[in-house]
Amino acid sequence: MRKRASGFGLIELMVAILLGLIILLGVLQIFISAKNTYLAQNASAAMQEDARYALSKMVQEIRMVGMFGYVTPSPDSTATDFTLASQTPISYVTTTVGTVTTGVLTLLTADVGANGGTPTWTILTDPVNYLATVSAGAKSATGMFAMPIRRVIYTYDSTNQRLLTTVAGTQSVLVSNVTAMGVLFGIGETGTTSISSYTTTPGTSITDLAKIRSVRITLTLSDPNGRVAPQTFNVVAAIRNRLP
Repeated sequence: MRKRASGFGLIELMVAILLGLIILLGVLQIFISAKNTYLAQNASAAMQEDARYALSKMVQEIRMVGMFGYVTPSPDSTATDFTLASQTPISYVTTTVGTVTTGVLTLLTADVGANGGTPTWTILTDPVNYLATVSAGAKSATGMFAMPIRRVIYTYDSTNQRLLTTVAGTQSVLVSNVTAMGVLFGIGETGTTSISSYTTTPGTSITDLAKIRSVRITLTLSDPNGRVAPQTFNVVAAIRNRLP
């Protein structure tokens, strides 16, 4: 009597293949999901790093706005444009043409370090004789204290979604993928530090620029690959020489 052959039949083999494919697809889906999560987290972290870099740099400059020393420059200053510029040490102007919005934040700030580049002006002060002169560019003199002053311009370009910075006439990209930028000025009463209101037009609605106590900056960044939703970052910087 012949023994019956044992083994897998066609149906059993097809079922095994189908189960294997289901398991493989499940594992593949988990892998793809984990990879997308990893890429999204990296994109979110990159946006946070870009925002932190841009905002920290702007805050550093804003804190030194209007720091022109403790004496008034004398009439013999060679930088005649400094007197006019120093009257508005901070301003923010927005221009909208159609769907294109350009925001320009201009700061007159004391140089925050050797890496600041060539200063726009240099205030030379003599603490003993209570004298000061202002010269364009870098300047030094024996027995005088030199305070570099820079005009720093931050420009939001909505067309190319970039935040640009201009120092000493040289413009460079500070951060890309910026979809929105907002600047608000914290306004207080003269002689106090309390913030009573916020405005974006200090040159128009504020008759006394000394009332500006702080600056609130808002940046919205996006991921060019669309892995995560746009994120908005805020920071408030107090103007140092306006504190009591």
